[in-house]
Amino acid sequence: MSNNKTIAIIGLGYVGLPLAVEFAKKYHVIGYDIDKNRVNKLAEGIDLTLEVDSDSLQQVLISNSADDNRPPGLFCTTHLEDIKAANVYIVTVPTPTDKNKRPVLTPLLRASEDIGGVLDSGDYVIYESTVYPGVTEEVCIPKLEEVSGLEYNSDFFVGYSPERINPGDKDRTVTKILKVTS
Repeated sequence: MSNNKTIAIIGLGYVGLPLAVEFAKKYHVIGYDIDKNRVNKLAEGIDLTLEVDSDSLQQVLISNSADDNRPPGLFCTTHLEDIKAANVYIVTVPTPTDKNKRPVLTPLLRASEDIGGVLDSGDYVIYESTVYPGVTEEVCIPKLEEVSGLEYNSDFFVGYSPERINPGDKDRTVTKILKVTS
């Protein structure tokens, strides 16, 4: 991936934020979350999940995503239009379960719809949310195609990277685990 790529991380929780901070050391990253309070705290350099320390977060934060030169750094937002500048979208939204322990795909579907609305030809979407086999191909990709009007593996490309973060584990952080992406 060349340095002129802009990465959007969709979901700034215990998986997305550490990933965004690491990528922001070398790339322009737009962190998107629907929780306005979360984004406001992150913009102040405060991670209430305690996955990223304040110094590390403040070192990569930038206040503007519109810079034409797009310097490395992390810009956090709740505004969907801000992620239009991205060429790579990484989905790290939660996958809760219902009372019968079945996965609730609503956050994943909403993220796919949001990305589909800004997806351009040549873009990449990588799903990192925990899902059962087949969800990426059978649920997410059709939603991206439907909303964007683009064709998978022709106009845009999709990958999957299983989430491997244990919340609160300070020994096996995102920089110390083997990441698998397909």
